[in-house]
Amino acid sequence: MAVKISKDQIVKAKMPNRTVVKKVPKSTPTMTINKPYKRLHPDRRVIQHLTQTDAYKYSMGQFYFHRYPSVQAEWEFRLRTKGVDISYLYDDIIKEIDHLCTLRYTPWELEGIAKVMPWITADYVDYLSRFQLDRKFITVTKDKNEPGCIVIRSRGPQHLVSWFEIYVLQIIQHLYFDDEEINWDVAKANLDAVIEKWNAAWREGLRFTVSDFGIRRSVSDEWNEYMVRTMKKYCPAFVGTSNVYLAIKCDTKAIGTFAHELYATYQGIKDIPLRLAQQRVLEDWAKEFHGDLGVALSDNYGFLAFLRDFDKYYAKLFDGARHDSGDPIKWGELLIAHYKRLGIDPTTKVACWSDSLDADKAIMIARHFNGRIKIAFGIGTFLCATILGMKKDPLSMVMKTIRIANDSRSPWVDVAKVSDTASKGMCHSQKTVDIIMDTFDYKSIDDLSFEECQLHVYGAAA
Repeated sequence: MAVKISKDQIVKAKMPNRTVVKKVPKSTPTMTINKPYKRLHPDRRVIQHLTQTDAYKYSMGQFYFHRYPSVQAEWEFRLRTKGVDISYLYDDIIKEIDHLCTLRYTPWELEGIAKVMPWITADYVDYLSRFQLDRKFITVTKDKNEPGCIVIRSRGPQHLVSWFEIYVLQIIQHLYFDDEEINWDVAKANLDAVIEKWNAAWREGLRFTVSDFGIRRSVSDEWNEYMVRTMKKYCPAFVGTSNVYLAIKCDTKAIGTFAHELYATYQGIKDIPLRLAQQRVLEDWAKEFHGDLGVALSDNYGFLAFLRDFDKYYAKLFDGARHDSGDPIKWGELLIAHYKRLGIDPTTKVACWSDSLDADKAIMIARHFNGRIKIAFGIGTFLCATILGMKKDPLSMVMKTIRIANDSRSPWVDVAKVSDTASKGMCHSQKTVDIIMDTFDYKSIDDLSFEECQLHVYGAAA
């Protein structure tokens, strides 16, 4: 199982000469499922269209296809929710993945992709017209070391295996909730209340946008569509969804740029020095999309390392940055200060928050930064699962790139995400984590004051 980025590692990064004694963590006991599992919709397949995925899978897929088609990747599923047994879903997960690998794009979907994501090139759409996921690239097994857990890994060319991530997360979440019906009266009332909160904030003078980022944690396709249509009709802050299928069907914008997997991929490309990997992602992304998709993910090596690489060239080139870990207020203040330091008007740039948001947290952030920067929110689990008020809590789970090989003949290299929230890190090699922390002089914004953060980025010039 992949290891977390621990506080000990952070201490070591701060004080490399200090010896840290690491204790071997004990496995968290899993919960036994005492009741029989009975699907309410046993004949319904979770994934019915290949466009039931995040928009950034298409932008990153095109990027890999054009620039690094030979790069190999290994992905691993991790259930972050402790004490939950999902082994009873094993047979159904197998059936769903088998079905997924039979799907092809329809002409309606291909036309829709070109419409809602105009930055996707004609040659890539043509490639997708022949695309089909290959079952040999993904394995599902029961975890022998931790009963109740399931091991899911995909391995092969990155431009192929990257696609499994969002589908797998949807499959597991849908199956987990498929023994409980949605109380639509409750769900609709909750959504109405949320929309009224955001509309009231707009009437107050707050200006922000909201996008649906919830497909990976969704509980119901029917609910997702109802939510998107209702938000589009009644909430002026709503600008689109990451769900490509719904963007096409509901005639709204497909939202998304790139994810942590892209930074991880560049850690394993042999001709790119690790210290330049973040800058090379930004450079190559801008070249691929020529001004589109200009919101940069900022926390793969910690936000402070991002600011050091996000010089005037990139700060002017990109429309803004996305927050996905660490204190959201401190992050926004540091970003605004950085733009001002570079002589750039922050009100011309976008700050997008996407970390565990709900309606109230979004309003709090918007009120704090109103008029100082363009404010955007990508809200996922809250809109597509939590808002339903179901008996179970949504599963917290991820599927991440853990190893990269330059090509099919090259050795595998462990890769890591080292975010501003330690628990979000994922890597199989503590040595790799230590090297990355040292290379990028990692410090979490949560461990430093605002002034200390600036000193760490700019040195005495701060």
